[in-house]
Amino acid sequence: MRDQFGRTIDYMRVSITDRCNLQCVYCMPNDVEPAPMNAVMTYEEIRDICAAAAELGIHKIKITGGEPLVRLGCASFIAMLKQTPGIEQVTMTTNGVLLKENLPDLLAAGLDAVNISLDTLDEKRYESITGRPELNKVQDSIAAALASGLKTKINTVLQKGLNEDEWLHLAGLAKDRCLDVRFIELMPIGCARDSKGISNETLRTQLVRRFSDTKNDLEIHGNGPAVYVHIPGWMGSIGFISAIHGKFCGSCNRIRLTAQGKLKPCLCYGETIDLLPFLREGRIEELLKALRTGIFGKPAGHCFETPENMTETANMNSIGG
Repeated sequence: MRDQFGRTIDYMRVSITDRCNLQCVYCMPNDVEPAPMNAVMTYEEIRDICAAAAELGIHKIKITGGEPLVRLGCASFIAMLKQTPGIEQVTMTTNGVLLKENLPDLLAAGLDAVNISLDTLDEKRYESITGRPELNKVQDSIAAALASGLKTKINTVLQKGLNEDEWLHLAGLAKDRCLDVRFIELMPIGCARDSKGISNETLRTQLVRRFSDTKNDLEIHGNGPAVYVHIPGWMGSIGFISAIHGKFCGSCNRIRLTAQGKLKPCLCYGETIDLLPFLREGRIEELLKALRTGIFGKPAGHCFETPENMTETANMNSIGG
């Protein structure tokens, strides 16, 4: 389905929980309370909304959280989605802590790819950023995912005064591994509103200065807006998702569904459409109409560059990223 600006919307990020086993400083600090479990959709309800969205052209689903693997039955749910007519691809974003132990079930379910969030390779700094000493588990999960043949990407957010000095080491994960490392500019959402990220323009300049033979990588690496480069001799590529300094809203192809059943057309704005009443009351035509309204009315673009115009106040864990 096309929105009011002619963009084809075929991708939905689906949060299955706002809970997490980490407490990253820019996402879910200590004082954030998750929603009560009775406010969270059942897997069957999420599946039914995804099935309705598939009728409108949503064929690719990204499972997110919070941390999706803290919810029991995540792999079985992915298998359920993979069997849903119209759903062609199911991928997942995870912090990686529980990935290795869940990997056999996820592979059996048909998971197509995984993105693993990792902002540092230093154990003490990892605990400072996430609140937990789990770096070794994440590194083991990366190794296990690669050994299994699952398409794997690393998502990294750099922040001033926190981890910007690690960009080269983090990029280096793609040197001898068949994975992509993607640097995502910090978005001023929730508790990250006053944090300071690193411009991908600056980062790319540093990368090219360090590796003068860097080439643009024009291959399609996934469903997102990342721009990739490749360093000759490296097994993987480096991606840049530049929401602030490389605004890509004109080609945005996504909507979001929160764990509470609210359709969110744009990350920047607080406006949502509550789909659950239609679903729970069996008003399927009204559910489809609400989905159409949300997709067609998707805003032209975010306003991260003018935070005073933002209307989203929730933290990232409750939005689904």
